Amino acid sequence: MTAERLIDVDGVEKVFTVRRKAGRLRRVRHEVRAVDGITFQVPRGEMVAYIGPNGAGKSTTVKMLTGILVPSGGRLRIAGIDPARERTRLARRIGVVFGQRTTLWWDLPLKDSYELVRRMYRVPDAVYRAHFARCAELLDLGPLLDVPVRQLSLGQRMRGDIAAALLHDPEILYLDEPTIGLDVISKAKVREFLREVNAERGTTVLLTTHDLTDIEQLCRRVMVIDHGRLVYDGGLDGLRAAGDGERTLVVDLERELPPIEGVPGARTVKVEGPRQWLAFPAGRSAAPLVAAIAERYPLVDLSVREPDIEEVIAKLYAGDGGRPDRTATAADTP
Repeated sequence: MTAERLIDVDGVEKVFTVRRKAGRLRRVRHEVRAVDGITFQVPRGEMVAYIGPNGAGKSTTVKMLTGILVPSGGRLRIAGIDPARERTRLARRIGVVFGQRTTLWWDLPLKDSYELVRRMYRVPDAVYRAHFARCAELLDLGPLLDVPVRQLSLGQRMRGDIAAALLHDPEILYLDEPTIGLDVISKAKVREFLREVNAERGTTVLLTTHDLTDIEQLCRRVMVIDHGRLVYDGGLDGLRAAGDGERTLVVDLERELPPIEGVPGARTVKVEGPRQWLAFPAGRSAAPLVAAIAERYPLVDLSVREPDIEEVIAKLYAGDGGRPDRTATAADTP
């Protein structure tokens, strides 16, 4: 049975017209293609990372998904709703957190901001109390409820914003850089809360972030956008393979020996006493390499290290001048 497509994006584009100087008095109109024909679907209950370099089109995409911006082309449906045409109706089914902006009332205590959110969304009292208590518990908001928002630290305010976005129990939560500027403790609380919300309520989450730990701890699926085009859509393992990353086989031998040679598809990159490091393509299984080494060398122990995801993503951004000619998908990777 196919999972319900809660987010359905088909060939969506967004083009902005800007005026640039062309001499002392003359200005020329230019088109800037912020989003360039992206297509993807997100089923109900999935947590997806939507990443890319600054200016890639991430925030523009989120603004179209929420109805803030109208697409220049393509088709877009969120829970069967056209965001641009039915923005008010859609608002009841989504929650949004922009890391650089707050939806809370600056001079009011946190609890008063929540009461206003309840009235805006007409949340029934029983539902509100249940969601409020759960959010306050998981995000450790109890000591902050009587504090004016302007007196909260960035991490405290961010936790408050995330709770506010979930008080009306939305089906979809959009998070645009939710951990930006947060300390380690605040980040850990936010991540744990998002895992709980996704597991308990089945909330669909689309996360844009530059913090790769967010991705590794929260999301099984990653979409990479660059220059407005989707360049990868699949799992973390496939992302490493698509970025031409290398895995490392760490081999412990009985004694110190010359570098291991003659193992097809692998090369020795480091030797320290009886321990050797062999690099091999991320998309390849380690089993044949282990078998070949065990047959010819006195093997004591081994381990496999995955390629660093930050390095892999950097390679993806840099590949083909940042403009690949097709989208890598999970089906493309082993």
